[in-house]
Amino acid sequence: MQRPAQELTQGLTQGSSQRPAQQPVPRAQWSAHWLAGCLAGVLLLAALPYLLTQGLLNAAIQMLIAALFASAYNLLCGQAGMLSFGHAAYFGVGAFATVHAMNALGGEGLVPTPLMPLAGAVGGLVFGGIAGWFATKRSGTYFAMITLAIAELVHSLAPHLKGVFGGEVGVSTMRMPAWGFDFGSTTQVYYLTLAWVVLAMVLLFLYTRTPLGRLTVGLRENSHRLRFLGYNVHGLGTAVFAISAMFSGMAGGLQVISNESANYVLFDPSLSAAAVLNTYIGGVQVFLGPALGAALMTFFGYAVSDLTRSWLLYQGILFVLVMMFMPGGLSGLFGLARRLRERHGLGQVAGLFALSIVAAVLLAAGAVFLVELLQRLFSQDYRALVQLNPGKPWPDISLFDRAWHPHTVLTWLVPMLLLAGGALSLWAARKRLERLDTGGKGQPSALAHAAAAKEKAV
Repeated sequence: MQRPAQELTQGLTQGSSQRPAQQPVPRAQWSAHWLAGCLAGVLLLAALPYLLTQGLLNAAIQMLIAALFASAYNLLCGQAGMLSFGHAAYFGVGAFATVHAMNALGGEGLVPTPLMPLAGAVGGLVFGGIAGWFATKRSGTYFAMITLAIAELVHSLAPHLKGVFGGEVGVSTMRMPAWGFDFGSTTQVYYLTLAWVVLAMVLLFLYTRTPLGRLTVGLRENSHRLRFLGYNVHGLGTAVFAISAMFSGMAGGLQVISNESANYVLFDPSLSAAAVLNTYIGGVQVFLGPALGAALMTFFGYAVSDLTRSWLLYQGILFVLVMMFMPGGLSGLFGLARRLRERHGLGQVAGLFALSIVAAVLLAAGAVFLVELLQRLFSQDYRALVQLNPGKPWPDISLFDRAWHPHTVLTWLVPMLLLAGGALSLWAARKRLERLDTGGKGQPSALAHAAAAKEKAV
């Protein structure tokens, strides 16, 4: 018994006892405004080599690769509902497939340098198909543990298989000239990476519009009903797993083209964790959400890692806050702002937006001040200074180009005032939102009623 995949998805979502269904790609993205925004974004990315320094351009390359990797991971996690803790394995396999292909072919023949990411895609597809066949035998927590075990197995074996992975040194290669380009400059590598990332994102988007893409949503919503309707759930899960691994391998291939080397560190569990964090911070409910989260967090690491040792702590705090208060991710803020504007009007919500921004800035400033102060206070260097002068007052702490004495009230009052100001601004924003929803009279406003009815009708 077969039926069109779109009708099947609707039936699944109506009968599902899990969370409300979410289309893999919102229909609003087909609008002219969305398409114009995407084209403007691509044009802006194309102009970056003329606007950025070489160092920032290298960071932009890493942001593009991270965006593709997160989008590939979201195909499995966000759309199919299969949480994987070992996606770095397919990223790494794609990277090593590419580096060996570059050394074997020398950038010539049927697969010149610009087409080398195809080698990474094939490597990821093959290995992902094999691993996915085993992993998709189970679901839920067991599936996640199997993916983690596979990744750990590869990470453990890689240093010992020196003929394939090069041991601790890794495998090096060189970008060879092709198609009139020598690929010796960062600008040419950036445009090559941009072209492949845009192509991959378009293909991933088109995948969500295919019958297979609709069935992928069915896997997430109600796999038991899919099986009841006669679909091969295991085969479908394996196919989705392999496709996600294929695009992850393509991202790994782009990483090799950028770095001209590959090391078993690419299989490190931290890379798998980064894919999970970036995807959920960006938002799994919006197609470009994972790409946004990966790009922002990659730039955050590039910009902040040299300024503080606590940058990973900030990343973890952001992830926890997003999961607790913004399950839709950072990309969900745009949808929330749009709904508020449609419900109450831009003039009414402008003050709400301003208060929210002030609250976020004050809370972030207070948290950063407190974390950096405590990090320096409990550091080994500071404790060594205290021990060298046991009878003298504790030395000052240098922070933000100023000396702060740990025994002074002002030192601890500053972050407390910032946090208190942020909390007060957040409370004021919440009260303002409540007044808007009730029309200031304790009853929902007519405009809110109309907007709610419109949302239900849609």
